[in-house]
Amino acid sequence: MATTFSRRQFTKLSLAGSAALLAESAMGIGTFDPDRNNFIRLGGPVWGDLKDPDEWVRTLKAKRYSAALCPVSVDADEQTVKSFEKAAKEANIVIAEVGAWSNPISSDEEARKKAVKKCKDSLALAELIGANCCVNVTGSRGNSIVGPHPDNLKKETFDMIVQVTREIIDEIKPTRTFFALESLPWSYPDSVDSYLDLIKAIDRKALAVNLDPVNMINSPSKYFNNGDLIKECFEKLGPYIKNCHAKDIKLRDAYTIHFDDVMLGTGIVDFKTYLTCLSKLKDIPLMMEHMNTSEEYEKATITLKTIGGSTGIQFF
Repeated sequence: MATTFSRRQFTKLSLAGSAALLAESAMGIGTFDPDRNNFIRLGGPVWGDLKDPDEWVRTLKAKRYSAALCPVSVDADEQTVKSFEKAAKEANIVIAEVGAWSNPISSDEEARKKAVKKCKDSLALAELIGANCCVNVTGSRGNSIVGPHPDNLKKETFDMIVQVTREIIDEIKPTRTFFALESLPWSYPDSVDSYLDLIKAIDRKALAVNLDPVNMINSPSKYFNNGDLIKECFEKLGPYIKNCHAKDIKLRDAYTIHFDDVMLGTGIVDFKTYLTCLSKLKDIPLMMEHMNTSEEYEKATITLKTIGGSTGIQFF
């Protein structure tokens, strides 16, 4: 059953979660034990001009994050990149992802070339800083990065994605990171099986999955049965998953199908199933997204830790 909360239930969860967070130090919860598989790394964005690695770590720790977005841009010098990598390792923080958000299959040739370059530069940064992955969507045949287009699910587009992904990986030749693809409701990969088809066709060891099951919810059936979709994701894609995203959605009352982003924990996503499946993978981060303020991320942190705690899952 999907996990959905009323405003009153959400308030209760927040209060319970706050108490749990205060008790973490005394109980020893959050200590990393590599021999257990019920720990999850949680992360999200941090705000501010965090140019100092130590200040960046302190900010992450204050939010009880053990995973982080890449804190530097592709134009950062190597010394700066390495200083952040060192600070993360010493603090037991995983740099989960370098975002390469762009449209490498755009119908605009100039935009496509810029996007491919951004992907290559971002993958090189992920390799240098030791991130779990460099992540991007496959794109759209239109001008928008994530926009629907009538050609997006055609075979020639599938073949184009295969070619450009191989080009990105083959030029950088990463050995300690991965180039990860994220799904979209209207572009490849739009399902678990199309993910597998792409993985097989691209045929590169450095290819990975950045799992966001919400992005494969493209029908009411998947919406109301998203727990089954989540299980299928982990059963079939588990070995390829290097990073996960967490957000929530709600189906709008309307004559047409429209999903809205909502505060994590107030939508339909079956986070109990999501966390249970993720906890069986070793050291794969869960990065919260699509919220607007630091306060919302704090509430989402409490929600996830409370749901996880009900099934014995812990965060560190």
